[in-house]
Amino acid sequence: MTQEQLRQHIDLIDDELLRLLSRRARLALQVGRIKKRERKRVFDPERERTVLRRVVSANRGPLSDRAMEHIFREIVRQHRRLAQRASE
Repeated sequence: MTQEQLRQHIDLIDDELLRLLSRRARLALQVGRIKKRERKRVFDPERERTVLRRVVSANRGPLSDRAMEHIFREIVRQHRRLAQRASE
């Protein structure tokens, strides 16, 4: 495969990642609305630990577990912000 072909594949994956992150964000908004209705706090540290443990456990590389945890910690943080806005 040429460099240009590889880059085209990367672009397609980036597009898919964007779609999936947006889908995840919409779900986080729904969770925030439910928590508001049920008068629950948005931040659930045990849930976040569970998400990170699951991601690290499923990681098969080549990115390190630490790198994946960092990436997902930021994803969770941003989606928690959305959920908090939805719960206000």
